[in-house]
Parts: sequence; C-alpha cells; structure tokens
Amino acid sequence: MKTRHLTGLLLALALGFTLAACSPSGAQPSASSAPSAQSTVGQARDTVRLAVLSGPTGVGAAKLIADSQAGDTANDYVYTIANDNNELVAGLTGSSPSFDIATVASNLAVNLYNRTDGEVKIIALGTRGVLHILESGGNETVQSVADLAGRTIYATGQGANPEYILRYLLEQNGLDPDTDVNLVFAEPSEITQRLITGEAEVAMLPVPAATAAILQGEGQIRQAIDVTQAWEEMDSGSQLIMTAVVARTQFLEDNPEAVAAFLSEYEASIQYVNDNPEEMAQTIADLGITPSAAIAQQAIPQCHLVYIDGSDMISAISDYFMVLYSIDPTSVGGSLPDDAIYYVP
Repeated sequence: MKTRHLTGLLLALALGFTLAACSPSGAQPSASSAPSAQSTVGQARDTVRLAVLSGPTGVGAAKLIADSQAGDTANDYVYTIANDNNELVAGLTGSSPSFDIATVASNLAVNLYNRTDGEVKIIALGTRGVLHILESGGNETVQSVADLAGRTIYATGQGANPEYILRYLLEQNGLDPDTDVNLVFAEPSEITQRLITGEAEVAMLPVPAATAAILQGEGQIRQAIDVTQAWEEMDSGSQLIMTAVVARTQFLEDNPEAVAAFLSEYEASIQYVNDNPEEMAQTIADLGITPSAAIAQQAIPQCHLVYIDGSDMISAISDYFMVLYSIDPTSVGGSLPDDAIYYVP
C-alpha cells in the first residue's frame, strides 16, 4: 500500500483497469485510507472496508469516498484504490478478509461466487459497457461493426471480458472473429503508441485508456464505435454490464443496516458524478482513480455509470452471464450462477 495521492504515468491506470477486467496479474501498488477522524466524534458510524478498482469501476464511488472523508456519510468507509484483481480476490476471501465490499469486473464477481461456494455475492451493478473502438490517422472509415471486416483490431483483455465482448459483437454482426478479422491482443500502453504512430489503425480500449489515447492523438485518433451502443443496437435481449459491486456474505448477514446505507450512498454518488463531471474530475484524479482531472472529465460520460440493484439487477445481468458462458464457460467459473448470487434484501 502507499498513500492515496497517486501520481502514476498517464497509461498506468489504463493498464490497471485492463488487468482488472482481465485475468489476474502480479500485485501492483494501491492507495488506501486510514479510518476517518470524524468516525470517533459524535454519532458512531459503522466502519465499512471498501475497495474500488482504479478506472471506471471506481469512478462512481468517488463522491461517496470524498463525503466519507468529510464525515458526511452514514458509514465510515476505510477505502482502498486497487489496481489488480489479485488484491481484490485476496481481500474478499480467506480466513482474514480485508475488504467487506468491492467494485469488480462483472465476470470476476461470478468467479468469486463459484470459487467461494457463495461466500461473495453481487449487491449492485455500477457500469454498463466501458469499451470503445478507436480509429487512427484522422480516418473515418469505421462507422459500424460491419466496417471492421478485413481489418486488424488491436485489443486488451485476452481471455476475459473485453475479448468475449468483442467476439460476440463481431459474431452478432455476421463476422467470424477468427477468419473475418485479425485480432491482436496487447497492453493498453502499447496499443496507444501504435495508434499514435499509425501502426494500429483500429483498436478497442476501455475507458480511461481510450480517453487518454484520444487526447494524446491530438485530433488523429477518434472514437469510431461506442461498444455499449453497438451492443444495444443488436437487440439481443442482454445488457452489457461490466462492473458489479460485491460483498462478503458474512458481512451482509451481520451488517444489513450498513449495507443498506452503502447502497443508498453509492447510488447517490453515481448520480452526483454523472450530473457533475467537471466538479468531480479533480476529486477522481486526487483519489488516484484516474491519472488526471482532464481525463476524468472526458471519461465520465464514456463510463456509462449506472446504479441497479434488487430484482432489476438480476434481469439486467443474468442474460449477459449466459452470453459469457456461451462463448467460454470458464469466463464465469465453469457454470452459470444460481439466483443466490444476488443480494436482494
């Protein structure tokens, strides 16, 4: 752990989010907080150990964290800004867990549930899709998924959410991902450099890596396809949901009031961030969720932040899990989850 004021390079966060959405990698430094001084003054607040991933999965919680620092939340949130799946998995599982609630990639939520025999559950959803297909060289030849035929597409997230989503999107638009396009997987920093030099003409990146690439491209890199919008246009009956909020089952059972307060404050936080991107941009950067306020402000609308819980949560994401399972059963831990994965008080 290190102090909460992170100053990493522009693309370090992009890499961190890609790792979060993909397979686990080696541990990376993260930011964490000590308990708020206000928690011992006045009315006692429940302490909730909250972990959020840098990038889109953490953006929605920024207002909640800032309010907690000021002592203005029902719960006292001891927070960690994590850059790596391994840290989240370790913190939510085992005999001495260090996190109570965490925002994670949606497929990781299912894997955690299956791996722990139900000791981790989904309590809410936090974003729709966060992937964007970019085109370099100042070109505008890609206007639809069909225009990707015959192209080389650079992408992050091999063997995880991004690859599964890209393959399904291509297939549903009549393209065979193994023969009609050339998929090249790489790290976001490498992809960004290839876009800037023109070596990569088309690439799929998550926010904020996509946002950073567009800004660095200085007018030569554009968003060609919003993958979330393209998914909705397929009318497949499933929603693209890439962020789930999970909690340890034992914590849910022991602290229902604290959980209810969190859900209310998290929903309000997402709404506030959506409504006030310019105001929240610096806070998001200061927390280490994005590398700069400029990127945060541009990225917020591209994050497709949303709050969904209860029965609506089940209908929103269950079909997406079926899509993942149809592409690769291992993407959801080998089996589709039962409805006990969802916390519906």
